[in-house]
Amino acid sequence: MFSKKLIDWYLQFQRSLPWRCTKDPYAIWLSEIIFQQTRINQGLPYFEAFYQRFPTVRDLAEASVDEVLKLWQGLGYYSRARNLHETAKYISKELGGVFPQSYSGLLKLKGVGDYTASAIASICYDEPTPVVDGNVYRVLSRYKGIDTPINSTQGIREFKEVAHQLLDKKDPGTYNQALMEFGALQCKPKTPVCLHCPFVEECYAFQHGQITNLPVKLKKTKIKKRFLHYFYFVDSSKHTLLRQRNEKGIWQGLFEFPYLETTSLTLSESELVSYLDTYSQSKDITIKRVNIEPIIHKLSHQHLSIFFYRVETPKLLPQSSDEVIIPISNFESYAVPVPIQNFGKDHISIDTQNSVQPEVQS
Repeated sequence: MFSKKLIDWYLQFQRSLPWRCTKDPYAIWLSEIIFQQTRINQGLPYFEAFYQRFPTVRDLAEASVDEVLKLWQGLGYYSRARNLHETAKYISKELGGVFPQSYSGLLKLKGVGDYTASAIASICYDEPTPVVDGNVYRVLSRYKGIDTPINSTQGIREFKEVAHQLLDKKDPGTYNQALMEFGALQCKPKTPVCLHCPFVEECYAFQHGQITNLPVKLKKTKIKKRFLHYFYFVDSSKHTLLRQRNEKGIWQGLFEFPYLETTSLTLSESELVSYLDTYSQSKDITIKRVNIEPIIHKLSHQHLSIFFYRVETPKLLPQSSDEVIIPISNFESYAVPVPIQNFGKDHISIDTQNSVQPEVQS
């Protein structure tokens, strides 16, 4: 029986993870949101930091969105963090701090889809709802020999039906965790451990030499290429300027340096001068491009080519309510995208050290 073999494997080989020793829906929900699009080894420090800083859903609800985004910094897909915060506030204020106790109720929460609702409902409330994520698609497609594209409407429906057929109705929480763990540790994407697999004799893909061909996925959407020129301003009093991205799209809610976007790597001198004039009317400025080659930052549907420029000027002039002038020494307290964060580690830390006044010796 598939479920028995799977659970037996899980009880022997499962990883020791902090949210597996509880049925607290807050801990399970937090882990599921963090580990969407994120590997365990990358996301585990974030889970631990969030759970320590916000041990209950009420604690998370009472935090500011800027604090949540700062703690999330580096995980990517920042809409997850904003939805996490919004949902925490909703549960705290509208539901009295109590999570919905059914799949259908959980599905109504912002940022909670079929997979997350199924995981919480089965693990916390023993509701027989199957989970279907990337790991599950891979295991089921290979085990059953299903070549329907996993990102097609038909595929989503077909895999959900198969997952429900195989689900252990008596212990759905353990079964679902076992299936996800099996896909992560045993039935891996490129190097599955087939020779030591409990299903080796009945696995369609192994028996028919189709391991590398399953699962099937439709081609991705076209990658958009963007060219960004960021300006790191430094004024005479060691302040810089940040703007908050309030428009929808990548990095919403995060802070960044002012920037120009061009249609190619080239930024003309006239574009540069015209742009900088809006932030400093002084002619006593120096401009230096920091990186000779563009920094390539890849997102799911966008590839960014980024240049950084250091601009020294006597005085800064903010251009909108989204922009703030801050002491350089305060830079690390703001939630910023990864490319800005990496730039700060390499360059802003030097300015911060230089801005510290030496003690006067008596």
